[in-house]
Amino acid sequence: MSVCVTCKDPLVIEIEPDSDEDVSMEESGPSSGKARAPEPETVPDDVHLNCGCHFHWQCILSAYSYTQCPNCSRNLTTTCSDGTQQILCTYHNEGGVQENLDILPLLTEESYLKAYPEERKCRAFLEFCREGDMGAIIDMLKDDEVDSDDDDDEEMDTSEAGDEETTRRKISTDEMLRYQDPIGDMQSGLHAAVQAGSREVAWLLLLLASNLDLLQFPTEVFQEAEAVGIMRDVVEDKVDIRSLRDGNGKTAEDLAKEIGGVWVGWPGTGRLAI
Repeated sequence: MSVCVTCKDPLVIEIEPDSDEDVSMEESGPSSGKARAPEPETVPDDVHLNCGCHFHWQCILSAYSYTQCPNCSRNLTTTCSDGTQQILCTYHNEGGVQENLDILPLLTEESYLKAYPEERKCRAFLEFCREGDMGAIIDMLKDDEVDSDDDDDEEMDTSEAGDEETTRRKISTDEMLRYQDPIGDMQSGLHAAVQAGSREVAWLLLLLASNLDLLQFPTEVFQEAEAVGIMRDVVEDKVDIRSLRDGNGKTAEDLAKEIGGVWVGWPGTGRLAI
């Protein structure tokens, strides 16, 4: 069996069983039984790059040097028909074998987050906006409120990375709400919600990060916000999320005009643009 070129271990990982699984009973003698926890399950974890090297997924994330193989230094990128770059691999995990999988976006993101670890929370928030996951968005906002209450006098967050101690700036809730993806066309959460066709997420972002007249909001929006304990703070002196433009110079309203669908009737009303 091939091994990971980084850690030299077999290309498998162990998955611990769910803690709520029933504990199995095993005969331990002629007349007694002994409870035993389920054994961890072993599943494949093999990233086979086009240079021929094999990695565990976490090992390549840790060792990745942008476009070169961290083991043999061979250039890994190929060019798509539209001119964009990609890194294709064969990835074998518990879900099966995926051939010609482009992992460049994930590797690029991980490289970026190594340089700017304080943005990890913002990027998770943006991903939830892309997925239209209201529950996860609200949980992040409420957790952030709790953190802010605990750290009112702290502007820096210190964490340990190996033997080194790193200090990073804490990202405020306002910054998270108005975050723009530097490696994803500078999209904001509102752009992401429009792209995903999620009016529910769009209404939440407009409530919290725009100065849209409150009379423009449906009653249901206030009821839902009140139910989860979230409401608009002072926004007059802050950037209105509707004014943010992506890397192509488009506002969320410009994007809504192109997409149509659930956004028919929104452009031109002031909901998505100032």
